[in-house]
Formats: sequence, structure tokens, C-alpha cells
Amino acid sequence: MSEAKSAGGVSPIQLDSILESPVEAWAGIQTHASGPAGVLPVTPEMLLIEPSGNLFGLTQNAGMGWAPNRLLDPEFLILSTHGGLRADDGSPIALGFHSGHWEVGLLVAEAAREFKELRAVPFAGACTDPCDGRTQGTTGMMDSLPFRNDAATVLRRLMRSLPTRKGVMGIATCDKGLPAMMMALASAGSLPTVLVPGGVTLLPESGEDAGKVQTIGARFAQQQITLEYAAEVGCRACASPGGGCQFLGTAATAQVVGEALGLSLPHTALAPSGQAIWLDAARRSARALRRLEEIQLGSRDVLTAGALHNAMVLHAAFGGSTNLLIHLPAIAFSAGLKRPSVDDWAAINRQVPRLVDALPNGPRGFATVQVFLAGGVPEVMLHLRAAGLLDTRVRTVSGETLDTCLDWWQGSERRHELRERLRAIDGIDPDDVIMAPDRARERGLTSTVCFPMGNLAPEGSVIKSTAIDPSLVDQNQIYRHRGPARVFTTEADAICAIKNGKIGHGDVIVLICGGPKGAGMQEIYQVTSALKALPDCKHVAVLTDARFSGVSTGACVGHISPEALACGPIGKIEEDDQIEIFIDLRNLVGSISLVGCGERSFTEEEASSILENRSARPDLKPHPELPADTSLWAALVQASGGIWNGCVYDTAAIVAKLERLV
Repeated sequence: MSEAKSAGGVSPIQLDSILESPVEAWAGIQTHASGPAGVLPVTPEMLLIEPSGNLFGLTQNAGMGWAPNRLLDPEFLILSTHGGLRADDGSPIALGFHSGHWEVGLLVAEAAREFKELRAVPFAGACTDPCDGRTQGTTGMMDSLPFRNDAATVLRRLMRSLPTRKGVMGIATCDKGLPAMMMALASAGSLPTVLVPGGVTLLPESGEDAGKVQTIGARFAQQQITLEYAAEVGCRACASPGGGCQFLGTAATAQVVGEALGLSLPHTALAPSGQAIWLDAARRSARALRRLEEIQLGSRDVLTAGALHNAMVLHAAFGGSTNLLIHLPAIAFSAGLKRPSVDDWAAINRQVPRLVDALPNGPRGFATVQVFLAGGVPEVMLHLRAAGLLDTRVRTVSGETLDTCLDWWQGSERRHELRERLRAIDGIDPDDVIMAPDRARERGLTSTVCFPMGNLAPEGSVIKSTAIDPSLVDQNQIYRHRGPARVFTTEADAICAIKNGKIGHGDVIVLICGGPKGAGMQEIYQVTSALKALPDCKHVAVLTDARFSGVSTGACVGHISPEALACGPIGKIEEDDQIEIFIDLRNLVGSISLVGCGERSFTEEEASSILENRSARPDLKPHPELPADTSLWAALVQASGGIWNGCVYDTAAIVAKLERLV
């Protein structure tokens, strides 16, 4: 058997070191131990009545070292998305997939200590999560959205696997783990639950944020930055080791939505990871969960139709990621609530002004930690309450109504001191970050999302209208773009064309086969970020049946339905077809339509007839590396109502369709 060759200066690994152990590893091996001191606090009634699992649970708890005289304290489960392995000093032993779950274990420990002080028995379990930033442009992205359902299933199973728990705390931070955690908690019914958001990463003192730094490859390809610059900013972008990204992407938006639902304590979303105020949230959340158990307030008492309304209102006011259009209906479904429709989202966004100036929307683009210092969710809620846009009668995990929580926030020392802190350390007026409606209008902030229809999206699509370059919007708040289609069936081909200068002024990139059946409804930030490196980037539009990252900017229309591989007309577009995009940012209506080919224009009737009679493109096919797991996920979510119903597993709908096949 040949030995491994030396690599990177490391000595070759010898076979003896793999097969043999040092003597001290076996010299003291034993087969018996004395076991824990003390006795189980059992009674005759317990031995006669309790399930054997409950009794054996006490034995295991003692075996793990819990004091026997505390074994009958109420049990609480802490679930998290923790990943990686840290030494006591915080240095890495094994890395996590991303910073968002790297420090989450500290929150688990803080909450557990508090439970112990409150005479409760804490349990901890975890289902770690992937990173959309890490999988951008890779086949790993095909597992991203399907993972959310799998994680929610695992978390629910873990909850049920501790039958003696009196309540559940969920701790999560990022794009898929946090929505999955909320789906799991939402299903808890009468069981009390609390969500602790994992916070955000700090900005580097110099350099770029984690959203912009993801474009270094495209900018280097366009000779806009040097190798040295790319290496330096790439190293510094995550300026602190834990927390979600510094922009209002899916991770940060999900934290906002969790607090808006009342699942998190006031002013816990977007806290700086690793800092005292972040740890304090875990302690207070443990106290809140203990109190919820005392007053018998369960998840179903918090997650109501009013709470769902408030979450949609806050999404609009923050200008959050369009991915929450998938996640919030899934949370509603898990809670047994009616899922919001496209019409519901459109109505909310027409009614609710955007009040937050955050990355990537702008106009100035403040970081999420700066939004937190400016007052975060409760500060925005004060403005929305004054405008009569919130249901403030709803209960929150504080045990009190939202009205009571906002009254506290308005007069709190915490609010005053943190807003002053933002002025002192960053020279930022908090009222420039979170604005009153009149000030927001004066600064040009517009509503968040629009749902274009048209002959290419008969079942709908979505565009983050705040991401359209303001210079392309006329005085009537209308954006129009007409240009030739540049069609791609894989993200890799689109990226290659962008980097090689094959995309120009006025083009419309049509990226298809990226929906659930084609690529697991992949997120294509690699495409939108690469476009930023082009001189004429603002004059290039993107249409796709895939989805976008919350940090994407530009005229990007996603979620186009039906997808190309589900016989959608977007799968019939040919090279040089003329496509028109119309977005009314004021009334939040729009369309994406085939309007011509080459120099020829079509009437509306001609375009409809052409699309009806055209065959689908012959090159339509799922990605060759699409996992079988993801193909199954796509089939199940299609049977459950598809993307507009949250990409959930609707068991009743699936079973009914299967039974019709028998």
C-alpha cells in the first residue's frame, strides 16, 4: 500500500499513524463506573402511571450530570441552527458553514444558564443550516430552498421527541435556518415558544460589506479592481465572526418578520452578534418563555391573523427581501392560518410606505446594525402605529399586547441611549435611517414590491421596485424597458456571457430552467452582482423563473410563473425577441410581455397568438446535476400550491392527489 505524498509542506501521513494508537489510549480502559450520586425523585404514583420513556428520561438526565434533586424542574427545549466548533477562547476548531450560525451556541448557553437559575431544566438540540452566499453559482444552491422544508421537519421532530418539554426556544439567524425555525415554532399550537434572532455582523472599519464583496470576481474580470484589492476587502468584509449579513437580505428580513409576528421580544432583531446586548436577549427570552408557560400562552395565541398582517406591514416598511414572499406563507401555513395571496401582498405594499434606508435599497444604504441602533423594529412600529397600519391588540411573547410593548419602547432609556450612540460613534442621525412617512417621501423612498403579470407571467412574478435605478424612473414613477432577449438555460452560461462582454445596453437577460423543477428555484445573486460590474448595468434587465437574493439590485423580475419547465410562456422566448417591462412604482402594478421580434412589433393579440402557437424551446431541461431530493421536493411543492403558496408540503393536498392516481 503506497503512502500519501507530501502536500503543502505537511509530512506524508504514515500508515502506522492511521492503524495504531498510542499505549495511553488503551492502558486505562474500564468497563464499569460508579454512576451519579443521589437518587431519582420518583414517587410510587410516578412509577405506576408515568410512561417508561419519562422515567428513563430521568435516568439519562442524571447520567448526563444534572443534579438528581433538580430532575423534576420543568423542562424547556432550546433548538438552534448552531454550526462549527469553537474553542473556549472563540478560535475555530472546525468552521461552520457561515458566520450566521458560528456564535449561536453562545446564545444557547446564555439561555440555558438563565433557565437553570429559573429552576428549569434546559435541553439543547440543533439542526444546522447552509449559506446562500457560499453556494452562489454552485450546485449547492439547488439544495438551498428545499433544505428549509427538511430543516422544519427535523426541528418539529426534535420538538416532539422531548414529550416532557413545557416550552421551546428557537435560536436562528440566516436565510433558510431562520424561516425553518419559525415554521417549526409556528406549528407548536398551545405550546409556548420564543424566537431569539441570531443578530448581524459588524461592518469593517474600512472596506466593503458582505453584499458588495460578493462581486469581486465580476469586477476583477472587468478590470475594475486589482488582485491585491480583492484579496484585502475579501478578507475584511465579515468584520466580526458571527451574525447574519450587514444588508437587508433574507436573513435580516426574516429576523424583522419574526419580531413583527410577535415571536421575538421587542428590539431583538438585528442585534450585533457577540455583544452584551445580544447575549442579554437570550437571557430575557428565557425569562419570557418561563412566564409564557406560567400564564399558559401558546404559539397559537401569538400567531394570529393580526400578527401575520403586522409581519407583512413591517416587510413593506423595511423594504425587505422578496424571499419572504415564499417564507411568510409557509409560516402561516404551519400555524394553520390563511396564507397571504399575491393580491394581499400587493394591497399591503400599496398602503404601507417604506420607512427604512438600509442596504441594499438606499438611498444612502445603512447597515443592519445601524438600523438596530436607530431603533429597529419597534421604532418603525411607532410610525406605523401612528398611521393606524398595525393591529396593536395582538399578543406577543412578552405576554403582553403589542400596544403595551410599543408604549414601553417609546419611553425607554434603551431607545434614547442607543439612538444617541449611533450619533456618537457613526455620526448618523437615527431619523435618517428610520424615517417618519413625510420624511421618507421627501427622501424619495418608494414602496417595496410589485407583482407584474403580462403574457410572459400569466400566474405572476415579482420585482423589488425599490431596487430599480431611480434615474430610470420618470416623473410619474413609471419604469419602462424594451429590449432584445438574451436567453440562457443555465446560470453558468449567463455569467460567462456577462464576464465576456456579450451583454450590452438595453438587453434583457432571460434566465430560465431555474425554477423548482429546473434547479430547485435557485437564487441568482451571482448574475445580478456580476451585472453591477458592467458600465451599462442599469440598462440591463433580468427575467427569471428562479429567485433573487435580498441584496440584489436592478430591474430584476423573478418567480415568473408558470416556470419554463411547467409549460410557462417564458420557456418559449427566443433570442432577439423584443420584451417590454412596465412597472408603475406608485400604484405597484406592472407587466412583462413579448412585444416584438427584431425590428417588428406585435399587437397584443399577435403576441398572445405567437406564444400560444410556439413550441417550447428544445433546450429546456432540468440542470444535469439537479439532485433527486430536489426533484422530489419540486413535485411535492407543486402539488401543494407552488411558490405562491410558500413552497410547503401540504399533506392533505398531496395525499388527495396520490389517491386519485390509485
